[in-house]
Amino acid sequence: ASSATLRMATWNLEWLIAPREFRELAATCLPRNASPGNRDRYIPCNVADELQRSEADFRALRKVAADLDADVIALQEVDGPVAARKVFPKHEFCFTKRPGVQNNGFAIRRGIPFRCEADVESLSLGGRVRSGAHLVLYPDDRREVHLLSVHLKAGCPRRPLDDPRRDCETLAKQVPLLEAWIDEQAGADRNFALLGDFNHDFSIRGPARTDEGKLRNFWAEIDDGEPAGARLVNVSSGERFVNCSAGQNYGSYIDHVVLGEKLAALRVPGSFIRTTFNEGDALKRKLSDHCPVGIEVALPR
Repeated sequence: ASSATLRMATWNLEWLIAPREFRELAATCLPRNASPGNRDRYIPCNVADELQRSEADFRALRKVAADLDADVIALQEVDGPVAARKVFPKHEFCFTKRPGVQNNGFAIRRGIPFRCEADVESLSLGGRVRSGAHLVLYPDDRREVHLLSVHLKAGCPRRPLDDPRRDCETLAKQVPLLEAWIDEQAGADRNFALLGDFNHDFSIRGPARTDEGKLRNFWAEIDDGEPAGARLVNVSSGERFVNCSAGQNYGSYIDHVVLGEKLAALRVPGSFIRTTFNEGDALKRKLSDHCPVGIEVALPR
């Protein structure tokens, strides 16, 4: 991206933890079906067995980040700045304050002015799931952009939100809280975007709610156009789905970049980004089960 544009992306890095911290957590990993008790920081034993990354693994991840070449990247499943710097050595960081090892945040290219806002704790449903990370780029400038990094509840990717499964019920509780953030930005006439692992396929069609008023369709609910300026654009809509590597067999995007109405008007045509993995690295290295999705926008003048 040039100085007149902003390249933004989102990437879930699958339990990204710096090597020393990973070894410490692996030594006291949580067995399957065991309770963590009062511990905030732990990893499951299957993660300890499968996702200890070598320096070669981090080099391969840095290559993906270099190929992406984004100005700002919403990050999910990252322990914090120490881990993130292993992949983004030329960026600065904002992360949520969650004590656990899976945090949301942002990597920001050095030289871009930014401000880390307070965590959007409402999305955590009282600490049961993950908060949102709110970042302001170019604060107090005509180019100001508000960004929210999210990692919503997994387990309900293609089911309606009124499905009785507990994961769908939890996700359904997060959606109105996400919409409240959207409405706040639109009401303040801001340029804004939401980026992250929504754990849901937005291509599913149907009305927002049932005849009884129960929330059913995620996208229809948040893209209601109210208040003025709250109409949204999902940048992957209409784009061909591409898996991160040949070994994957997913069928649709659950990682999204969603632009608010004003920012969507500044989208650079043809700039949709899907950065996939080198096949050799995908076979030999421990990368992630997600890869980046992104877009470029023109900066307000």
